[in-house]
Amino acid sequence: MAAAASLNKNNKLDAGVYVQLDELVKLQYKASGFSFLPKQPIHSVLSGQHSSKLRGRGLNFEELRNYLPGDDTRNIDWKVTARTGTPYVRVYTEEKDRTVWLLVDQRQAMFFGSKKRMKSVVAAEVAAISAWRVLSVGDRVGAVIFNDEEITVVPPHRSRERVMQILKQLVNMNQALSANTNTSPSPSKLSEALKTVSHMAGHDSLLVMITDGDGLSSETRRQITRISEHNDVLTAFIYDPLEQKLPAAGRLRFADDSGQMEVDTSNKKFRRGFQNEFQQKLERMQTVSRRFSIPLLPLETITPVSEQIRKLLGHQLTGKRF
Repeated sequence: MAAAASLNKNNKLDAGVYVQLDELVKLQYKASGFSFLPKQPIHSVLSGQHSSKLRGRGLNFEELRNYLPGDDTRNIDWKVTARTGTPYVRVYTEEKDRTVWLLVDQRQAMFFGSKKRMKSVVAAEVAAISAWRVLSVGDRVGAVIFNDEEITVVPPHRSRERVMQILKQLVNMNQALSANTNTSPSPSKLSEALKTVSHMAGHDSLLVMITDGDGLSSETRRQITRISEHNDVLTAFIYDPLEQKLPAAGRLRFADDSGQMEVDTSNKKFRRGFQNEFQQKLERMQTVSRRFSIPLLPLETITPVSEQIRKLLGHQLTGKRF
């Protein structure tokens, strides 16, 4: 189900319903305060049991030079020091050029939101913040963006131009969503998109999977198995609080792929079924997370994305989680 979109009085797409390129560009200034690398604050979801899954970069030996006050004594080359009688240290540089793939779900099932933003908008914002963050640390970023009909691939590269290309593709696919559409839902598209990534990811890449988990199946798990054998995976699970707990608010108007409809939320059976569907989806996501040691980041549609990511990957968590 989805909320219907509309143009505002200035003939612009409503914020929260569709993304705008300039807004995704501005997110580069919020792409800080968190890291995808193993060294994490104690409250980060990547610390503890998940930290070993994200291997991070290695170190390349650069040179030997004389020891200087303040150098880390652990880097002293004792053999050279003993041979020359002068303290020498080994200098290392951090490996660059790690590849990060963004898998971004823009299917009709993501075109849902109750208050601030559509899930599809949140997914695009997560992708944008991730892309800017990856670029800022000197790594390569690429994307696989998909809806119910097509899969778009943006090959990885370390450049602002490549990030802009990703953002433009996100905007195009996001703004093609509509509450009044004849597009048939395609749960299998998630597996197809993962298969696309598995053919291109190679080794030692990081896959950031941004989705609401619709269509998670045995084939999806098979593709995740294949990818996670030689790469790291991180899942951003996008949800709307209304999915988690539907209030008894009387008759409400919703829209899905077949058009708009009105439902009676005072009906306990309907509310229970609505919430059970969400709970089952969440449990499937959590099962995959535990089985493959994949960190799971729950991100909702009300709080600004940058704040949520910092809390999960940087600063201390506040409030309740699943």
